[in-house]
Amino acid sequence: MERKNRFLGIVDVKGEVEKVHVRDPGRLEELLYPGNRVLISKANDPNRKTSWDLIAARFGEDWVLVNSGFHPRIARWVLENQKLDLYGTTQDWQQEKKLGDSRIDFFTKTGGQELWVEVKGCTLAVGGKALFPDAPTTRGTRHVRELIKVVERGHRAGLLILVFRSDAKCFSPYRERDPEFAAAFREAVDAGVEVRPLVFSYENRCLHYRRPLTLC
Repeated sequence: MERKNRFLGIVDVKGEVEKVHVRDPGRLEELLYPGNRVLISKANDPNRKTSWDLIAARFGEDWVLVNSGFHPRIARWVLENQKLDLYGTTQDWQQEKKLGDSRIDFFTKTGGQELWVEVKGCTLAVGGKALFPDAPTTRGTRHVRELIKVVERGHRAGLLILVFRSDAKCFSPYRERDPEFAAAFREAVDAGVEVRPLVFSYENRCLHYRRPLTLC
């Protein structure tokens, strides 16, 4: 696997060089490098510039999901799962609702309060610590600051972090990669934004929920 730019990768498929769409804005340096194994899916649109979509990459003995296109479906499953019941409600979620200068992934009302939930995907872990982001994200920082404003207005806000590293033991913002996001994250926690990091593993081409994480 060789990554040419943010959206394009080159993969050897049975001796043929194929262009692959990379749908993840992170650097993914520990996952996308020449010689590493990846899982790809054939695209259905014949008019696309790339014939394949990147799904997952190998890390040690595990597969790591690296396609953010799956995040909304995973998040909706989490939010509507009555057993998990992360935010005290499992129904009537709206997606991509405008808030300030951003669009937040999920919105609902519960107990007379607004509830806004933003979703982030995490593929990096170092020494058992899941880290986000692995590349600077002004958009992610803006989302977190919008969530803080929600809480300041007397409503609820959540940050749902989908961690795709089964070796992760806790979660932390990656200050060395993006100090602005890390600062906003800590402000959000102090303000009362409900942060929920959850670990998933990708096995036999199926995604499995494993456990919640604490903050490091």
